[in-house]
Amino acid sequence: MEPLGTFEIIIRVLYQLSSVWIALLLLFALSIAFKRRLGLYGKLFDSPIGMIGFALVMFWVFVGIFGAMDMIITHDPLSQVSGMKNKVPGTPLAGAAEGDYAWYLLGGDNLARDVFSRVIKGAWIVVQIAPLATLFAFMVGITLGLPAGYYGGRLDTFLSFLANLILAFPVILLFYLLVTPEIVATGLPTMMAIVLFMFPIVFLCVLLNSRYRTQPAFRTPLLIGVLGFALWLYLALISENGYLVRSIPGLPSVLDPFDIPGGILVVFVSVVFVNSPTVFRIVRGLAMDIKTRDYVAAAQTRGEGPWYIMLWEILPNARGPLIVDFCLRIGYTTILLGTLGFFGLGLPPESPDWGSTINEGRKLLSIYLHPALPPALALLSLVLGLNLLADGLREESLKD
Repeated sequence: MEPLGTFEIIIRVLYQLSSVWIALLLLFALSIAFKRRLGLYGKLFDSPIGMIGFALVMFWVFVGIFGAMDMIITHDPLSQVSGMKNKVPGTPLAGAAEGDYAWYLLGGDNLARDVFSRVIKGAWIVVQIAPLATLFAFMVGITLGLPAGYYGGRLDTFLSFLANLILAFPVILLFYLLVTPEIVATGLPTMMAIVLFMFPIVFLCVLLNSRYRTQPAFRTPLLIGVLGFALWLYLALISENGYLVRSIPGLPSVLDPFDIPGGILVVFVSVVFVNSPTVFRIVRGLAMDIKTRDYVAAAQTRGEGPWYIMLWEILPNARGPLIVDFCLRIGYTTILLGTLGFFGLGLPPESPDWGSTINEGRKLLSIYLHPALPPALALLSLVLGLNLLADGLREESLKD
């Protein structure tokens, strides 16, 4: 077979991504059709910058999801094909078996693996870690920042001191320390996970209890159900290799349905730990400002409890800045994941994450551009999309 030309490569890449284009088209069509009913998300489509950013972000989200389902990749991202080391884009596979994809669309890397498939699989790693880790960091920051800003006093002084203590370390250095094998071997990341993963449970329980405390007949079964489900997820998250089921004889395997690989758990916990103090300071500042508003005084006059006021009066009115910061922080997390992968920290060495792929490709950058350029452009476009999305959300939230 003849090598593919540039135009043929572009056409074939676009065709491989056809499921992504269809998903994007349906998402935008439905969102625009119902945008007047979708609140701030619907107003985002009135902002050209926001729409471009949202399109870039959702493109990589769909690429990650469909790539995890093996609907886009052309080859196993970890498999090595003889004779394909550092081959240029569009190179045909010699002696390809029936049913195998006949070309390396974006060429081969220094270990003869398909660059296109590795970029696609790398998107799934980012989609898994960055948003969820940022969400957990927000849970921690909100749970601690609201009472610090609302009550003030010694509680505020103590929590602010802890946050400033963590922020005193350079972020990259702190990440480096947390994911080094020597620190991992001490079990510190697992202990941190046990503590940090409790915050979403605490947040949900306090949120629901403060909202429905005057309706005990409804509140009690709701809390039991939510708490039971949350504890099940919590135990499944912090237990490794089915430890939860093995430790208590007679438990069915369904009680431990998934395991987070050790490397991903370490990176996940590190992201939550590093981002939480910054979120805490933002939430604390917003709470200190909003608690002086008239509607907070009205809630206090009605006899509402402190947590009801914090979660149902202050927090909703702080959503604009928090949503914007959430988008920006996902971008920062994406860059940090790429940095860790580039230095070979946290994730397994054979991982197809973008940072590792860039690091492997940069060793021969003066000779071959194709192994390092696609993951670098992928990282750039996703972070750019998140920044544009944050700008669009900021514009629309200011109009509220």
